Amino acid sequence: MAVITESVKEMNGYKLHIVKTEKYKTNTIVWKMKAPLNKEDVTKRALLPYVMQSNSENYPTTTKLRSYLDELYGATLNIDLAKKDEYQIISFSMEIANEKFLTDQTPLLRKAVELLSQILTKPNVQNNSFDKDTVEKEKRTLKQRIQSVYDDKMKYSSSRLVEEMCKGEPYALHVHGEMNAVDTITAEELYEYYQKVFNEDELDLYVIGDVSEEEVVSLSNECLSFSARTPKKIESTGFYKKESVHEVKETQDVKQGKLNIGYRTNVVYGDDDYFALQLFNGIYGGFSHSKLFINVREKASLAYYAASRLESHKGLMMVMSGIDNKNYDQAVSIIKEQMSAMQAGDFTDQEIQQTKAVIKNQLLETIDTARGLVEVLYHNVVSHKEVTLDYWLDQTDKTTKEDIVKVAQKVELDTIYFLTGMEANQS
Repeated sequence: MAVITESVKEMNGYKLHIVKTEKYKTNTIVWKMKAPLNKEDVTKRALLPYVMQSNSENYPTTTKLRSYLDELYGATLNIDLAKKDEYQIISFSMEIANEKFLTDQTPLLRKAVELLSQILTKPNVQNNSFDKDTVEKEKRTLKQRIQSVYDDKMKYSSSRLVEEMCKGEPYALHVHGEMNAVDTITAEELYEYYQKVFNEDELDLYVIGDVSEEEVVSLSNECLSFSARTPKKIESTGFYKKESVHEVKETQDVKQGKLNIGYRTNVVYGDDDYFALQLFNGIYGGFSHSKLFINVREKASLAYYAASRLESHKGLMMVMSGIDNKNYDQAVSIIKEQMSAMQAGDFTDQEIQQTKAVIKNQLLETIDTARGLVEVLYHNVVSHKEVTLDYWLDQTDKTTKEDIVKVAQKVELDTIYFLTGMEANQS
């Protein structure tokens, strides 16, 4: 496997991460902005990047901005919003052809960094206000985005489980904000928030591709400069613990019940036993050979789907399953039984080996794309830990059955959420 070397430089107000590789025919630039999640700002923060990417001072309409991207050999610009631990993270990513492979020697990397700088530092603003039409248009789209979670019952039940499980914690907030807060945001207020963000957020720029380090440093210096800051860290309140398991049933007009169960793993990314936790999750419910898939879905035919996933930075594991309303008790009891089996070490060496192979493959597939590679590297920014890819693969290999049992015994059931159909309540 090709060794990935990330060179990190302190710039004016941000960190520059350069990964020099000949693996891709394109160059990828990703700008990340991280700030603590809070109720007051969460909706403005969800709206802001979409307003910024719609147009800018030099390209005052979306059509002009998109036409310019097309001129740059079909460069792409995308926005992403994520929640990691109690942080809300905005990403702007651009992918652009590498000029080395073109007959026409247009300085594409320079033009891409200049355009990114434009979008970030010279938005379409008059009289201390974003363009009002743009803000109104993006507010409508944001409301659709929030509504779409409600309409997709799998997403809705996952998000409701988090709300119930993490009540009183910032993590309970939805990454796209709150529907009832969208309408009150004004173009002036959003511009004021924009200024705060660029003064306070933790900022990181990733450039990945067959690039010259000197050129990237010089371009970044020339195009992007911000005030010095000490990024806000959340005060870790340790792991939350409930006195008893919280059970919530919600009724809606749904044909298929959605059973979502939340566990506290008491382990986060960067901890020594994080690698064992990944293996535990893989054997328990993470993959198609896992206990939940085989026992809940295939053997007992109780679920249309059954799987588990980790929220690595927050120390949570979520089990998601789709079941008939009448099978609730039986499904809960089989899911709990599989957890007890894991904690008792009731799994084979073959399951461990199979899971190690899938985890390693998944990791290698993720870093096969430049944006996937950025996501893997960015874990270290969020966790303030240095975990290299080689170390991750190596520790996965070294994890023993004892390690997995030990980590399984730390996992505690926290919340059971069930979205059920109307008829179930009448029986």
